[in-house]
Amino acid sequence: MAEQWTLLTNHGRVLLIIASDPDVRLRDVAAAVGITERSVQMIVADLEGAGFISRERRGRRNHYAINTGKHFRHPHEAGHQVGELLGLFSEPRASRDGEERLR
Repeated sequence: MAEQWTLLTNHGRVLLIIASDPDVRLRDVAAAVGITERSVQMIVADLEGAGFISRERRGRRNHYAINTGKHFRHPHEAGHQVGELLGLFSEPRASRDGEERLR
């Protein structure tokens, strides 16, 4: 049986899902990531506390905003901004010259 590890952390996955839908419900994030809603709540609190996201109450729902200019926390990635990661996962599959990228 193959190992079941992945390259992105749950924090990264939650951030990507929120970036793709700023009005997403946390229960939907939990289902997409495969973790509990409570875990998502703690991750969102971590991301908000570190300044990666902010939330605004709109009626009965939250709206999230990503701080795309925020730099990564680890010293090896500190020269990169969150927007770079979001751009990587939101780019179309085709590269600028029209060739399909390997996935």
